Amino acid sequence: MSNKNKKTNKKACKTSIGGQAVLEGVMMRGKSGIATAVRDTDGVIRVEAERLKPQEKVNKIAKLPVIRGMVNFFSSLVTGTKILMRSAEVFGEEEQSEPSKFEKWLSKTFKVDIMGVVLFIGVALGLAFSIGLFFVIPNFIGNIFEKYVTKKLIWVNLFEGLIRIIIFVAYVLLTSLMKDIRRTYMYHGAEHKTITAYEKGLKLTVNNVRKCRRVHDRCGTTFMFFVMFVSILVFSIFGAIFPMLTNGALKLISKLALLPLVAGLSYELLKLLSKTDSFLVYPLKVPGLLIQRITTREPDDDMIEVAITAFNKVLKMDADENEPCCQFRLPEKVNLLTERIKAMLLEGGIEESAEADWIVCEATKLNRDEINSDKLVSVKMSEDAEEFARQRLLGRPLWYVLGTANFYGYDLKVDERVLIPRPETEELVMHALKTIKPTDRVLDLCTGSGAIALAVQKESGAKVVASDISSDAIAVAKENFAKHDASVTVVKSDMFAEFKGKFNVIISNPPYIKKEDIATLQKEVKDYEPVSALDGGKDGFDFYRIIASEAKNYLVEGGVLFLEVGIGQAEQVKALLNKNYKVEIIKDINQIDRIIKAVLL
Repeated sequence: MSNKNKKTNKKACKTSIGGQAVLEGVMMRGKSGIATAVRDTDGVIRVEAERLKPQEKVNKIAKLPVIRGMVNFFSSLVTGTKILMRSAEVFGEEEQSEPSKFEKWLSKTFKVDIMGVVLFIGVALGLAFSIGLFFVIPNFIGNIFEKYVTKKLIWVNLFEGLIRIIIFVAYVLLTSLMKDIRRTYMYHGAEHKTITAYEKGLKLTVNNVRKCRRVHDRCGTTFMFFVMFVSILVFSIFGAIFPMLTNGALKLISKLALLPLVAGLSYELLKLLSKTDSFLVYPLKVPGLLIQRITTREPDDDMIEVAITAFNKVLKMDADENEPCCQFRLPEKVNLLTERIKAMLLEGGIEESAEADWIVCEATKLNRDEINSDKLVSVKMSEDAEEFARQRLLGRPLWYVLGTANFYGYDLKVDERVLIPRPETEELVMHALKTIKPTDRVLDLCTGSGAIALAVQKESGAKVVASDISSDAIAVAKENFAKHDASVTVVKSDMFAEFKGKFNVIISNPPYIKKEDIATLQKEVKDYEPVSALDGGKDGFDFYRIIASEAKNYLVEGGVLFLEVGIGQAEQVKALLNKNYKVEIIKDINQIDRIIKAVLL
């Protein structure tokens, strides 16, 4: 590659994009937009971007050298404070509460934006602190120096400048001891590394950015050093011209009045020196670069990823005027989220408000008595709740959407591989537990999710075997047993095919829907629940016939068989069992013949 091409590439990669570290993130500012990327408490990178006022619409005076530096100084202060406040909101650190009556009255009476007032106060307090730390204190110490050492203006200003630098360095060192500030300094390093990688023409990947240096010529830290350096010259020249303004309170007032000029000149110096790497000007850069070693720290890969995200968004905004702006999604009150999910489901035709409660509880991991509070929940939780609601509106059963269902007090994993446990099956377990002893051996036939086997084993302590022909169902059942530390033996078997021993109790909720009736079931059942767990054959009794024919061979003398049956099936199942069993039909809570208890004769 020729030297000419090398120069062209280097120039093409130069950029005016600058940035700022914020709470757990980075702000990047380009010619046409500002983008802030923040990694929230769930580890998700959130982005907010807004357009800047087009340059052609900016007052021409504001573009003049020195003046543009003054404007940029105060604009950066306001913007920086605003973005810091916004990044804090991403973490829910700014209370998302309704305005008080006083705030509403203030806004209505004086036509003011309350957040604007808060921002103004924040900027004012920041300025007051900076003025006190870097001007009032050095001025006070300088007066003592002038009184007892020398009255020569140049030496007094040099001494005050040195005091400012010492205070600044001490301030930076002390703040670097704070954990949160150290993390901000790490994000500061990520910002610099990202800009440097781009200017080198490197592809913006974490690996490439990590290799770059963390100090940069256009850093605000260097700008602050230049402010302190330039102030010595400006204050000395001004004092020489207007000596009457260098005494008493006028001395401090005049220095404060000259601050915008100092900022403007410092900006031009920073801008000029950043354009060259000449060894002749390097001594002027060294102090700022050294201080940057404190205000930047080596970032981790996650921080670099955040900085790259912000930078790329600004690049797109600069390159394409149609690149959309965006706003942070902020944590919200859980009661407002609950109402929003209810409205979402209601609009889709689901009127049962309890479903919204379950969705919000699962998404936020809160109890039902907590979801009507003002507690803030993360954006990820809100997004999860919305996704659950969208799936539910497509017809997917609620418990598949949530991925869990409660059975007999145990939370079970459920999905399309297994049936959702029903309340009536809990009644089956309840009646079986009246018979089962800790020393018994129990078989759960057609176990599905393992709900029956799990509840029986945990509640009775019996030796339980769970079987199913479906490998998918067995996989789910094993997860549930492991989750609750249930000692259940799992066997893949087509009904009794893989068994030789005998059991004290056999319990089963087999498929019992007529084949032709499956198509008429609710959408949530026919389209999502496994057909193999529903299809009981032409008349719905295929599995009951197998049990009636073979179960006696696997029960001890006096062993008991517990079966769940469909509506209207109890008498027919009883008839199948009458020859070998003493059969009792038990009604469920709704007074429907639901459970068969058969004692082997």
